[in-house]
Amino acid sequence: MSAPTILIIEDEMHIANALVFNLEAEGYQVRHAASGEEGLDILKAHKVDLLVLDLMLPGISGYEVCRQLRTVDPRLPVLILSARAEERDRVKGLQLGADDYLVKPFSLDEFLLRVQRMLERASWYRTGAPKTIRIGRHTVDLSEGKVTGAEQELTLTGQELKLLRALARHAGEVVDRAELLQQAWGMSPEAETRTLDNFIVRLRRYFEPDPTNPCHILTVRGRGYRLIIDD
Repeated sequence: MSAPTILIIEDEMHIANALVFNLEAEGYQVRHAASGEEGLDILKAHKVDLLVLDLMLPGISGYEVCRQLRTVDPRLPVLILSARAEERDRVKGLQLGADDYLVKPFSLDEFLLRVQRMLERASWYRTGAPKTIRIGRHTVDLSEGKVTGAEQELTLTGQELKLLRALARHAGEVVDRAELLQQAWGMSPEAETRTLDNFIVRLRRYFEPDPTNPCHILTVRGRGYRLIIDD
């Protein structure tokens, strides 16, 4: 089986060269683009297993790359690298469909671990969860991420689906934050992150009649979340 292919869209060459060198040393196949336009062309022409994306690019921004990508491929894992450390920037990237966000400067070991975990979970946990579930008026295919029964059909992103599958494995039970971070992102249980909360907000927008007063994806204070599904 061939090694996973990772595309890096990064215009700072010293960063790009370091990432390419270290990823290739780990056995990955790596492609590099120095602009958003070039990166989108590569995504159209070649099979890519994971995208590493800078936000501040010449031409179109990383945000726009992510937006365009998600209109044609909702499941490709996307890891944003950016010097923008404010929460609003992280939230915007996640809202546009990124799966994870790493602030520059970052630890190379952490970067490589996140890449490894994202690739390991790219199959969206095909075992251990039911194939389909009903959440209110919605039917969710947990193998493909297709959601039907709402006003319009939608396809969950890869990371949204990983999180929903982790919750569905223990439907009706409280799933600790640490367990969700580990299962869906491969993060240490000690990690401090708002990533999980941001993705919960996204799922509630899809499935809750009133996202501010959820009845399907419930917060259990001090512990985690509980998913209520319909028979």
